[in-house]
Amino acid sequence: MSTALQIHASGIKLPVSLIPSTTKQISRASKRVGRIRCSATTPNKKYTIAVLPGDGIGTEVTPVAVEALRLAGSLEGIDFEFKEMLVGGAAYEATGVPFPEETLKASLESDAVYLGAVGITKKMPSSDHLPKHLRPEVGLMRIRRALGVYANLRPITVFPQLLEASSLKRSVTEEVDFMIIRELAGGLYYGKPRGFGINEKGEDTGFCTEIYSSSEVDRVARIAFDMAMERRGKVCSVDKATILESSRLWRKRVTIMSEEYPEVDLSHMLVDTSGMELIRYPKQFDVLLTTNVFGDILSDVSAMITGGIGMLPSACIGGPGPQLFEPVHGSAPDIEGEDVANPLAAVLTAVMLLRYGLKEEAVAKRIENAIFDTLNEGFRTRDISTPGAKIVGCKKMGEEILKSLYVRVPSYQLN
Repeated sequence: MSTALQIHASGIKLPVSLIPSTTKQISRASKRVGRIRCSATTPNKKYTIAVLPGDGIGTEVTPVAVEALRLAGSLEGIDFEFKEMLVGGAAYEATGVPFPEETLKASLESDAVYLGAVGITKKMPSSDHLPKHLRPEVGLMRIRRALGVYANLRPITVFPQLLEASSLKRSVTEEVDFMIIRELAGGLYYGKPRGFGINEKGEDTGFCTEIYSSSEVDRVARIAFDMAMERRGKVCSVDKATILESSRLWRKRVTIMSEEYPEVDLSHMLVDTSGMELIRYPKQFDVLLTTNVFGDILSDVSAMITGGIGMLPSACIGGPGPQLFEPVHGSAPDIEGEDVANPLAAVLTAVMLLRYGLKEEAVAKRIENAIFDTLNEGFRTRDISTPGAKIVGCKKMGEEILKSLYVRVPSYQLN
């Protein structure tokens, strides 16, 4: 069965469970007798989730995740209250700012925050005309800061049914299962000074500052080492210590932290080398720890190992209050409203919300099993199509996941 993991961040325990890559599938048809179509009569737990669909396909994939949470929760005796709020371009169009005070208040009062996507839309195909503080992406940056989250977890796990969906060879992607832990609250994206100027030649210049403190590195490194202790015991720290002073401090602090974890094998890798190794031999990685900007890039590269960006969930943790959960994809205005978006990253992010934010493992496993079962039945959106698959849209994929949620027998078992 799947393994359990306890991660310690800001004094809270966060359980993790991952479906093994090598599994023996039980078909939906063979489990008809085990299908239970009744829900718990008296929910004994209640949670409030702030739901921020955001922009573009965020408004299409988020309802799929919400309905999966609602149904799975009812089947496990949990009642969810969803409070839908504005963020990003949708918030700007309605209120004149990308992160309204009402959204902040609802987020802070919730048990967890779910965010769909932030960016441009068909209605607003460009935000270049807006000052920086009013652009949609500022809404995302501000909610991360407001919640105090500092570690972004991005699991890179290849579903066996999707080995042919990756652009890489089967022999490269089979059994890949690692976690990228990206520092989220510091580095190049937040460092100061930053801005524009004019150099001695009279040319326009733009500049940013990458800066890290010891405590910023230590806290995210501890999450990585705690996770490795319950996985395969390996941490690969990615930096550019040959050139960047910030990376030299990063490497120094990670090395010091490793002394508290003698059971964990620590290695260091330069970011350019890691990009190559992720494509050449991704199975070598267990926990990949890196900076804000490097993690932003490497996680998107890694998405293609799994079949595409539509398969990559994300959790932002570490803050003292509600944690933030956001699928890793842009607003994708080119396919907005066409019912072709892949909702699996959104639903897998709901799994992470249950696992890391609420610590409701039974509900998380139920949704995980339903996704596995749906894929095993051959359903695919066009971005992860495989030979002989049933190509469906976002809504139909969601419907199939909801059908599979009624299956109580786990949809996988170890070989």
